[in-house]
Amino acid sequence: MRYGLIAGNGRFPELALESARSLGHDVTVLAIQEEASPEIEALAPRCYWISLGQLGKLIDILKNEGITEVVMCGQVKHARIFSSIVPDWRLFKLLASLPSKNTDGLIGGVIKILADEGIHLSDSTALLKPLLATAGAMSQRAPQKEETADIQYGRRVADALAGFDVGQSVAICERACVALEAMEGTDAMLRRAAGLANGRRLSLVKVARRREHLLFDVPVVGLSTIPVMRETGTTVLAVEAGRTLMLDREEMLKQADSANLAIVGF
Repeated sequence: MRYGLIAGNGRFPELALESARSLGHDVTVLAIQEEASPEIEALAPRCYWISLGQLGKLIDILKNEGITEVVMCGQVKHARIFSSIVPDWRLFKLLASLPSKNTDGLIGGVIKILADEGIHLSDSTALLKPLLATAGAMSQRAPQKEETADIQYGRRVADALAGFDVGQSVAICERACVALEAMEGTDAMLRRAAGLANGRRLSLVKVARRREHLLFDVPVVGLSTIPVMRETGTTVLAVEAGRTLMLDREEMLKQADSANLAIVGF
């Protein structure tokens, strides 16, 4: 297969690229200047740098390379999309036509434009299926009774939040929602929640958007999640099995076990 890989930040693009190479796929990377790590260029046989607003340039590169299958890998901060994007004329026309400029509206519009050009967006997890969260306790420690009650409550709140295409995570303390994730991201949300919880234990619940597909905005957790949990007194992380990527999964679970944290898939 020939793939175009649109790379955002984090380890997701690098792991996807390594997996694609091991499977014998030919991958051209389109790295987002505002987000992607410079290290991605050394891993890719071909790498083009594009700005967030350069939809026309993206399409031109894909067509010149003869690529018809594309995956989006890595985070693009919602706050950056909202406040820092400088659109070219193709993206400007798209933005002007959107009834709402949330993630679903913007990326959905881009997907339609790509499809009109004969370019298909594939499942973001297509190259990393083994890293998807599994059901049940993945850490050595399973959630305790009070943590389980927080998870059950948090799932209801997070599912409702996800339906509005806002954030994916909630922080729960004693079956009360302390903080909802918005554009600031999960880490900042947890730190805000810790200030409100005043030393009491937190539970972090993360869900996927209520979509049938995983084309973009896939929930991701990784090594960086563990120190933030320890810092904020968050003792349990609950994620959606089969729809959440766990980057560096083995090392992440090892660090969670060392810190006596519970990680569970539902």
